[in-house]
Amino acid sequence: MGHVLPGEAVIRLGAFALIFLAMAGFELWSPRLERAEMAGALKTRRWFTNVSVLVIASLCLRVIFPAAAVGAALWAEARGYGLFRLLGMEPWIAGIISFFLLDFAVWAEHVASHKVPVLWRIHRMHHSDTGFDVTTALRFHPFEIVLSMFWKAAVVILLGAPALAVLLFEIVLNGSSMFNHANARLPGKLDALLRLVLVTPDMHRVHHSSRRPETDSNYGFNFPFWDRLFSTYRHRPEQGHEAMEIGLSDFRGDEPARLGWMLALPFLSLSGLNRSSPESSAGKARRTFRSP
Repeated sequence: MGHVLPGEAVIRLGAFALIFLAMAGFELWSPRLERAEMAGALKTRRWFTNVSVLVIASLCLRVIFPAAAVGAALWAEARGYGLFRLLGMEPWIAGIISFFLLDFAVWAEHVASHKVPVLWRIHRMHHSDTGFDVTTALRFHPFEIVLSMFWKAAVVILLGAPALAVLLFEIVLNGSSMFNHANARLPGKLDALLRLVLVTPDMHRVHHSSRRPETDSNYGFNFPFWDRLFSTYRHRPEQGHEAMEIGLSDFRGDEPARLGWMLALPFLSLSGLNRSSPESSAGKARRTFRSP
């Protein structure tokens, strides 16, 4: 699958840079939470680590799957593969439907990453961040990035999704992830209005709570529809945004900000790395692994 769209890399990199700078500026202008992890030296360390893991994951993806999802779409198009082509669907209609179905596929993948133990071993690196800001959106293990791309490519080929729709989806997904991970304050009425159609920072922050019932909610990145439809939507954290504990209960030291520790996390012994809820001292004492 060596197919590429002309200028795709430039478009994606440019969009990423603009959105990242916009969200970073938004955080500085109107921060939602004032915490040590998101200020000063700790923030600098977290940012360096989270950006570093993005660079490593991007290089791994470029080596293993250089054409990515857009290349898969072009490969399928050249061979006439895909459900939409079999149905003779107009490209613009196929593009709109593809966008929504790809969003559902990413939502389902996210749910699986919490429910399947081997996937959780990889995904928990994302949740181990004790802060919550725009760089948390970049904090995914290289294994997860590669597995996610294979999953998206499979869905793209099965559907016969148009390449332009796939490119647009990838840009929007990347941008919405940085938006809903941002430590940015939205006016209450605007947040309530936006979360009818988009995942907002306050909505997604609930998902990064250390409390298990809250982590097992609000899986969406782009749209909130799937969480509402499958009853995984939670309006706010039980303790409120200001008091909630972010991250995983078992990882409260400086390990989550260490790049080597982050990359090694999927390989570490499960003993002592369970995600027991903070209110369950018995769960911590047993130290037995549970998928979230």
